[in-house]
Amino acid sequence: MLKNFWYACEFSKAVTNQPKQIVMLKQKFVLYRNSQGQVIALKDQCPHRGAALSMGWIDNDCIRCPYHGWQFQADGRCVDIPSNAPETPIPPKARVETYPVQEKYGFVWMFYGDLPEAERPPIPPLPEYEEPGLHHLFYEYKVNTHYTRTLENSLDYAHTRVVHANSFGKGFERDQTIGQYEINVEEFGASSTVVIKQHSRPKGFLKFFHHSGTTDVTSKISFYLPNINKMEGYFGGGKLINFGIHIPIDETTTLIKRIQFRSFFTYSWADPIFQRSNLKISREDAVVAESQYPKAIPDDLTDEVHVACDAISLAYRKLRQKYLKMGWGLESCESKSGNSNGNLVQPSSAALVN
Repeated sequence: MLKNFWYACEFSKAVTNQPKQIVMLKQKFVLYRNSQGQVIALKDQCPHRGAALSMGWIDNDCIRCPYHGWQFQADGRCVDIPSNAPETPIPPKARVETYPVQEKYGFVWMFYGDLPEAERPPIPPLPEYEEPGLHHLFYEYKVNTHYTRTLENSLDYAHTRVVHANSFGKGFERDQTIGQYEINVEEFGASSTVVIKQHSRPKGFLKFFHHSGTTDVTSKISFYLPNINKMEGYFGGGKLINFGIHIPIDETTTLIKRIQFRSFFTYSWADPIFQRSNLKISREDAVVAESQYPKAIPDDLTDEVHVACDAISLAYRKLRQKYLKMGWGLESCESKSGNSNGNLVQPSSAALVN
């Protein structure tokens, strides 16, 4: 797991003026909107007796603890302890950790790290979110494995014809070789493009764009640290784009939130059709990802065998290692009480232990 990045932690529409708990990086956070509609993000743990603030309520843009009613401002400072006399000073340690927040592309993004604002990596661009003619579909699902495995699965060209043989991968040529291809590596991510041929009528959404004979599908795959992937498919005049966030809940659980953009069948009534197709494809991927061992991708690049078609996933491993060696890794530590809401401790070495 990595620090010093913006984490898309929830869909914007899911955050209201009622406290909402999210779990990420083996920690619990609470989100809510103030009276101006701004999202506030705090650690979901009262410093008094450890109660979850997400079980409390919003009072004058502040959040109150469900246990003793302590009131905390958006900056995390406690401003009221009901059991104390009005003139009693509030202890300086009566504060909750807060986190910078942005809203962009239908997500709430929370910065987790210690970099000053001017040095923080940017949120990656997603121009399709504002592109006319593209329909948006939001969906999510959970996979019981480490986020690095689910992210790498989304970067893999070669598994389509095997894992998805009973869904959209049916029409792809099974004897097609995916050899070397160019990788465009940037500061926080990389991308690559390949052209795949179909030889028969495919299943799923691709069937809408299949023509007689061979149809080329141009596929562009990208990733952006710490946990983002983007898949772009162009075929038969249509465009299908899938933007995914792989939220690390813990070492063995990942919550994946996606936005799918499509230029065809741009009707809301068609969403359930695509939703079912997407979830079927996701289940096909999950079966394999959950079987992989170890759960996380190895830190040593030589621990697993690589071939030419693994170039984009290998680029991901190398770039991730670069920032781990810079000290941007996180080590999770639970409190002695067994509370899974323990702090994330910065490791003294560059090794990733999650």
